[in-house]
Amino acid sequence: MSVRQEIEAMEKIVLSPYATRAEQTKGRELPEEPDMIRTCFMRDRDRIIHSKSFRRLKHKTQVYISPDNDHYRTRLTHTLEVNQIAQTIGRALRLNPDLIEAIALGHDVGHTPFSHTGEEVLNALMKDGFRHNENSVRVVTRLEQGRTGQGLNLTGEVLDGILHHSGYGKKKNPCQTLEGNVVRYADKIAYVQHDIDDSIRAGVLQSDDIPAEFLDVLGYSHSERIGSLVSDLVKTSRKSMENAVPLIGLSPKFERALSGLRNFMFDEVYLGPYCVAQRHRAAHAVEYLFDYYKKIPSELPEFYRQICKDEGIERGVADYISGMTDNFCINVFQGLILPQWAHT
Repeated sequence: MSVRQEIEAMEKIVLSPYATRAEQTKGRELPEEPDMIRTCFMRDRDRIIHSKSFRRLKHKTQVYISPDNDHYRTRLTHTLEVNQIAQTIGRALRLNPDLIEAIALGHDVGHTPFSHTGEEVLNALMKDGFRHNENSVRVVTRLEQGRTGQGLNLTGEVLDGILHHSGYGKKKNPCQTLEGNVVRYADKIAYVQHDIDDSIRAGVLQSDDIPAEFLDVLGYSHSERIGSLVSDLVKTSRKSMENAVPLIGLSPKFERALSGLRNFMFDEVYLGPYCVAQRHRAAHAVEYLFDYYKKIPSELPEFYRQICKDEGIERGVADYISGMTDNFCINVFQGLILPQWAHT
């Protein structure tokens, strides 16, 4: 028996009946020989961590563009916080920690520079629209180059979790696995709370600005709010599973508080004057680059020129821009608009 088989055997004993077992995976688009040590979900996690798109997250904005304060979150630290919260929830519910980790680490690899600003600009400019969750799937299935060639050849469960991690949709548990739905909630818990923390640090918010009706439920400190949300999610989800209803969710009281706090952040921060002013500058850069490369695709790197030939110019240009970090996007933009003085 291989080490992988030992791990898979242990999953049968330790994990909840509702957990996703590696041995029962739907598999990959291109079949591969199993690894001797790692389960399929462990391999997916490793492929994501070693990808270029994952490394670039360290220089992509979470909320505050090109921050000069090293303590603001980036898209990478957001991803790590999502993984940490999701792992805590998953272990409490006896779900598959490797599947959770793979989804959590990969969920935002398709994010644009300048946070949701870049996403909104590309969505407006592309005839078929642009959504970062769909682009994350595109990154790991088309743009990254793995051992099998095009894409990382991830399992269907990981791709499903990445695709459905985003938004407050009408469907309570849109992912096919409980692990994916854990990451989806962990994402909301993480970004609402750490964006409050960063906004206070930036002077955009004061603690007293946050509505007391939500703080009375969730807590008055950053750690209290995360702790109370995680505890309620675990308690509510365990009760559902015990009643043979495998759903991941918060109690109505905590769901209302989290949703209300999220809406407050949209009104006061994400759509507030400080972030709007930042977005105008960032949007101008993205719009300029999109128009420039659409007119002159020959100046794209060869990889993206080939995509233009295979899938259309818009697609190739969007792939190139969406993969940029904030600083790289700014540098390319400045290099195109500033006069190039000859060295003397």
